[in-house]
Amino acid sequence: MSSYTRQVKEELARHTITESCCARAELRAMLEMRGALVISAQMHRIIIQTENASTARRIFSLFKHCFALSPKVLSGRKPRFHKKNGFSVQLWGKDAVFAVLQSLGFIAIEPAEGKFLLCGQDGGLKKACCRRAYLRGAFLASGSLNNPERDYHLEIISPCEHYARSISETLASFDLPARSFQRKNCQVVYLKEGEKIGEFLRIIAAHGGLLRFENIRVVKGVRNKINRLVNCETANLTKTALAAHAQVLNIKLIAAHIGLRNISPSLREIALLRLRYPEAALQELAKLADPVLTKSTVNHRLRRLNALAQQIREQEFDQPDQKR
Repeated sequence: MSSYTRQVKEELARHTITESCCARAELRAMLEMRGALVISAQMHRIIIQTENASTARRIFSLFKHCFALSPKVLSGRKPRFHKKNGFSVQLWGKDAVFAVLQSLGFIAIEPAEGKFLLCGQDGGLKKACCRRAYLRGAFLASGSLNNPERDYHLEIISPCEHYARSISETLASFDLPARSFQRKNCQVVYLKEGEKIGEFLRIIAAHGGLLRFENIRVVKGVRNKINRLVNCETANLTKTALAAHAQVLNIKLIAAHIGLRNISPSLREIALLRLRYPEAALQELAKLADPVLTKSTVNHRLRRLNALAQQIREQEFDQPDQKR
């Protein structure tokens, strides 16, 4: 987990739990993203996995707030190449497990026979505050955010297409159209534009993270603008230098074949100025002329000198053919 994502999640984990409906929506999102249900003759368990200690504490607090239950929080190093500990929040007990699942809308009881039935999202996120909490829980459980100094990318990994669609629809309700793609056995819902990511952080109440994000965006934008201006100025200077070099060569060619005394006074003045100030811009040459000229006049006279030099080159090219 990147340090920037960790900072945002630690802030979200400290968000004050107020309304019970919002707490249930947040906990439901966590169960959808990272939850597992274990049912056997010996045990009934809800398990939510996370790599972040603050998120594990948040899950514990949500269970405590919504259901007055105290799940177990276990830690252990994950297999393979993970160097950091992972955390597992587990709720045990048949009655507690089914009470939580029914309250969060995962199952319903068929009244005639008293059977438990699986059920999907039933429109329980009609309130804007609950939708915000749902997105907050989804990001806490399986979201990540790139450091904005490099690029803008926020994603939430969902275990199935159904939950990914639920996240996309919830984002769309806040005018945040998201995209998704499949990565191995999961669905990834993501946002790429800086403005959309900033709005997402505002929606889930990551105000500190939003402030840091916008500060980085401003500095990055100013830096990019300065780089563009410098690159543009460098390109203009290079273009001016190359054009001036070509003009000097053309004037020397005219002087060698015709003589600057044999061209019009107006062209001769500009030719002498260009030879004397080979690196000057057109505006500078215009101010050095006597009387002062406009930039377009200087440009026009230099173009006439270039055309005259081109005529000389063409004549030199044709003369050998005429001799043969």
